[in-house]
Amino acid sequence: MSTTERPVPRWAYVLAHAIPFLTLPSGLWRLGLVFGSSMGMLDDNGNHIYLTGLGAKVYVVSLSIFSELVALTALGLVSRWGEIAPRWIPLIGGRRVHPYAAIVPAVLGSLSLMAIWTYGFRDVFTDDFIPFSSTPWAALMITCYAPLQLWGPALLVLTWAYYRRRVSVPAVAV
Repeated sequence: MSTTERPVPRWAYVLAHAIPFLTLPSGLWRLGLVFGSSMGMLDDNGNHIYLTGLGAKVYVVSLSIFSELVALTALGLVSRWGEIAPRWIPLIGGRRVHPYAAIVPAVLGSLSLMAIWTYGFRDVFTDDFIPFSSTPWAALMITCYAPLQLWGPALLVLTWAYYRRRVSVPAVAV
């Protein structure tokens, strides 16, 4: 394992590795739909909803994979490849990563995630939420999606640690 120019705080390292696990439960829940379960969801007539068609299933699997890959980018904020681009990347491989090239997208991404999941959860405890066949099915879905509420704030805190490590200069003792 290569090291970073300045030491990464242990808590930031742990947080970066935890972020992909925040997206995993929702991805696994969606895979239940792909494999033929309604996961307890009902349509407006009270009938179970199932994914039909290859396109819908490919979309749901792709969404789950994409979410995990995006979550894995948080590792760049605590890894050497967040400071020096890997050699295999065309045009920039082997070059130093300007800190703001990571900070700006990470801040925008974290703010976007907070907005998306705040909006997505706006009706979770009301009668306007997705109808489910039973309370345990609804609880399972909420339990699997609730960690996504932490993704944006966790990424923002991790970005702050990256900023402190890569940009801010320690105060000089007088």
